Amino acid sequence: MPELPEVATVVRGLRETVLGARITSVVLNAPPKSIELSRSFKSDGFDRVITGKEIIDVSRRGKNILLALSGDTTLWVHLKMTGHFFFHRQDKPVDKHDLVLFDLKLPDNGTASLRFNDYRRFGRLRLYPDDELWLQKGLRELGPEPLKITAGDFVGLCKGSRRMIKPALLDQSFIAGLGNIYTDESLYAARIHPKRLTSSVSKKKLIELHAHIQRILRTAIRKMGTSVDSYSSVNGQPGQYQKYLKAYNNEGSPCRICGRPIVREKIGSRSAHFCPRCQRA
Repeated sequence: MPELPEVATVVRGLRETVLGARITSVVLNAPPKSIELSRSFKSDGFDRVITGKEIIDVSRRGKNILLALSGDTTLWVHLKMTGHFFFHRQDKPVDKHDLVLFDLKLPDNGTASLRFNDYRRFGRLRLYPDDELWLQKGLRELGPEPLKITAGDFVGLCKGSRRMIKPALLDQSFIAGLGNIYTDESLYAARIHPKRLTSSVSKKKLIELHAHIQRILRTAIRKMGTSVDSYSSVNGQPGQYQKYLKAYNNEGSPCRICGRPIVREKIGSRSAHFCPRCQRA
């Protein structure tokens, strides 16, 4: 699933391509479960509500993409496992996995097509009035942003909980935006075992972890994210951070620090990659 750096890269690509564009028509090939509408819009339908709207801003909250539209409306998108936004020429042939096609009139009077493509069909597009948006489950309970939380607040967050640290960091209500990749990489960099209880990690070590999380996320954003499956930016370009992974997806490879093989272990319902010597339980 795309995590904070991948979503941030998509948001940056959308800002560079569709900001200020007007949606002139919409074609829906998506299954009903992929589209969610506020009850305020139910009588009109997704395509009728969004047609004619201008894209006035694109932002991110956690792993969520928010396209602010004219008329105090927001298109809220979660890419889930394999969702993509692709920016194309309007005449480009439609792919069988293009679930939603937005025809656009660009600010320079040119035309283009923005397509939501998702071969596993887990992605979600939701349309809400701005005054309802932040009341919705999936947004209202999100925790602090990892690139904005201070070291002191991060320490307080961890010390106020008694949970295994890997599942805690994956919990979007605890901290929003981290997933398996960057949690494994940050814990490896800080030499913290993924099963350690948050409350048992020293203040000094938590400050170190906070610094690693922010450093790794910022580097991954500069490298356009990590492509280990199907993720790519809006122009189809893959990320580059997979070249720098030291723990995630490196099961059996020697640890860069001590040489012992990286192991993979299921913790809760998710896998964790770590060095059993450098990250002692």
